[in-house]
Amino acid sequence: MSFLLALSASTVVRADPATEIARITTATGEHDFHVEIADTPKVRARGLMFRKSMPENYGMLFDFGAERPVSMWMKNTYIPLDMVFIGRNGRVVGVAADTEPLSERIITSPEPAYAVLELNAGAARRISLAPGDRVRHRMFGP
Repeated sequence: MSFLLALSASTVVRADPATEIARITTATGEHDFHVEIADTPKVRARGLMFRKSMPENYGMLFDFGAERPVSMWMKNTYIPLDMVFIGRNGRVVGVAADTEPLSERIITSPEPAYAVLELNAGAARRISLAPGDRVRHRMFGP
C-alpha cells in the first residue's frame, strides 16, 4: 500500500507551471515578477490563451531568439494584459498597455524586439514602466 501511495505521489502534475524571476528596474525602483518562459513555437503560440486569471506580479516572457519586428494578438486570451517589448540587451523598447481581451487586432513592437513580457493590465502603470527601463533575466545575459 505504501508503494502505491509513493507511486501516486510521484506522478502528481504541478498545477502551476515553473516560473523564474524577471527583475524590472524603473524610475520607482526594482520590481520582481514570476514569469513562465515561452521559448518554443508551441508554447509561444499558446501563450496565455484560455486562462481566466493570473496572480499579481506574474507574467509570461516570450523568447524569440533574435531581435525582429514582433506582432502579438489577444485571440482566446481572457485576461487584459500589458505587453512589454524588450531588446536583446534587456532594454524596454515599447509598451502596449491595457490590451483588449479576445481581440484579434495585431499589436506590433515599435522597434525590433528580442522578447515580450506579458503582465496583468495595469502593472506597467503601477511600476511606472517606460521605454528605456531595464529587464534583468538570464535571457538577456548578466
